[in-house]
Amino acid sequence: MTASRTRMSPDARRRQLIDLGIAMAGERPLETITIEAVAEAAGVSKGLIFHYFESKADFHLQVVREQAQGMIDRTAPREDVTDVLEVLRSSVSAYVDYVSHKGNAFIGVIRGAASADPDIRGVADRTRAVMSERILERIPEMGIERSPSTELAVAGWMAFVEETLVRWLADPVTTREELIEILVGALPLLSQLVGDTVGTIEQLH
Repeated sequence: MTASRTRMSPDARRRQLIDLGIAMAGERPLETITIEAVAEAAGVSKGLIFHYFESKADFHLQVVREQAQGMIDRTAPREDVTDVLEVLRSSVSAYVDYVSHKGNAFIGVIRGAASADPDIRGVADRTRAVMSERILERIPEMGIERSPSTELAVAGWMAFVEETLVRWLADPVTTREELIEILVGALPLLSQLVGDTVGTIEQLH
């Protein structure tokens, strides 16, 4: 449905266009969203959109940035919980709920690492870095020392979570609660396994 044209401040108009892009990206892949479709939905000319964004690629980048920030904000650790595993469970639960409601948006962000656009790849990488750092800051509370090896394990866990969620979106063979327990339980096991393996190798040397 085409919106009727209304006068807006530059900031409000830019916000409107990004919000339309985010809404569309929740329904279909980002790369299929055209400037023409956004212009029609906003009730403005295509030329006006290029007043706010340098190109279609720039518009897509701003949409991905907003999606990524929304995901980061939604999964922020709870400050009223002290037990590290409960903090992790809370964040993973929020992550799963975000994915349940914004599947295409989630896929658009995490698949950004494979994008041909280096700026979109950068958004995906920074999003992972923020979420990984949250875990690494608290991992000593699990009795696991932070080290290059555990950083590698956390990066691997993030990839496991992402791929599991993509598959679950396509075919939810487990309940939400079962999925959360799988994801939460995998992190301390993987990190501890890496720590034990490194310790054994060091003893052998």
